[in-house]
Amino acid sequence: MPVAAPVRSRSHGLPLATFSLSLRDEVRYMRNKFESNRETMSAITTHVLDTSRGKPASGVSIILEIQTAEHGWQELGRGRTDSDGRLRDLLAPDFVLQEGVYRLTFETAGYFATQNISSFYPQVAVVFRVQDAAQHYHVPLLLNPFGYSTYRGS
Repeated sequence: MPVAAPVRSRSHGLPLATFSLSLRDEVRYMRNKFESNRETMSAITTHVLDTSRGKPASGVSIILEIQTAEHGWQELGRGRTDSDGRLRDLLAPDFVLQEGVYRLTFETAGYFATQNISSFYPQVAVVFRVQDAAQHYHVPLLLNPFGYSTYRGS
């Protein structure tokens, strides 16, 4: 039985058109989309949303580290959020995730400075535990000049 599937705009997520797909084609499309994203995403990703503006926070510098017994915190990767507030490639594609304690440090002072906004937290450090290295870990940050929140995303 065909299913109507909306085509969504990349920039706004609004329906552009509707077309008919068989359930099998829809499942194939979603599987290919998932596999494509999985190949380009690192095992740990993040997304920063500026709740004071109601928009993604682009250009936020982020550092990912792992805690080791011998050397304390060891940097694994760094980058900046894209125009959608996402950082998908913190780790190299061939990086093998291991169980342990990780830290994401968000350089929030620089982000707010580019908007001429005074902020209370110059950095936000989120420390979390990877308990199953076979899973993907998505750690979003909801940010405003005087507060933040985080959670385990999907």
